[in-house]
Amino acid sequence: MTVSRKIVVVGSLNMDVTLGVNLLPKPNETIMGHETRQAVGGKGLNQAVALARLGCFTAMIGAVGDDVFGAQARQHLIDNRVDVSHVSTLAGLPTGMAHILVARDGQNMITVSPGANAGLTPAAVEAAADLIVEADALVVQLEVPLETVRRALEIARAHSVLTVLNPAPIIPSALSLLPLADVVTPNETELAQLSGIDGLGDAALHAALHSLIKAGAGRALVTLGGRGCAALVDGTLVHLPAYKVSAVDATGAGDVFNGALVSQLAGGAKWLLALRYALAAGALSVSRASADAAPTPAQIDAFMREVA
Repeated sequence: MTVSRKIVVVGSLNMDVTLGVNLLPKPNETIMGHETRQAVGGKGLNQAVALARLGCFTAMIGAVGDDVFGAQARQHLIDNRVDVSHVSTLAGLPTGMAHILVARDGQNMITVSPGANAGLTPAAVEAAADLIVEADALVVQLEVPLETVRRALEIARAHSVLTVLNPAPIIPSALSLLPLADVVTPNETELAQLSGIDGLGDAALHAALHSLIKAGAGRALVTLGGRGCAALVDGTLVHLPAYKVSAVDATGAGDVFNGALVSQLAGGAKWLLALRYALAAGALSVSRASADAAPTPAQIDAFMREVA
């Protein structure tokens, strides 16, 4: 189900430069690419757009530079009906930049230069406190300063707003945010670094996810790419397989998954139903080129009927 809810996203806005390659390069290897694309992105922007396309009233708290890329990122949000009243333009700083390699099998490698994202301060979040307090959910990632993320979570938690932490890109101090997160959504690499437990077997996944709950998170899942996701349900590890699609570009699929998940949880959906909906949204995004591949509710509903 998709229910209109108020969601606030605190996070990054970038310009993505994507280069298509046959195979991802090894260290010190130079390879030739076959396609170049440029599009706005950033985990924060991607998740905000995904939520807006799913019918949520979505507001973005972030920062761009005073350059053409910043103007393009802001306009992209406006075009997708995201509230940009708390997207700051920071003079003298470049907009964040992501360089992305995408192989023919859809796998990718990404390097991010934060630019203006690094200038998003706790004060900017406090200036938007009224917006957070009135929201049904707050979504944060880690492409902006940790203290800014923490302040947003604190404000939301103090007013019983659902808090969702996508701990990407992972940093060691992210563990300190878990007591403020109602839901934490790492991928397999992030889960291993957060928990200190490596491996994809059931025992390892159960122990790793349980460690996040012990550290303070309300609910925990792990996204597993083409293998779907796994989550704890009443203490039991549950695997949900990925929907089978022809992968074109996995860039931004995690952001679409997170946006779809939050749209459902904020609307009162049950945990497993929300996860299946998010997997469907992520599968659709993988079948499209570029990070700007968030589907609409009608497209997700049609896809789920088809695969059923």
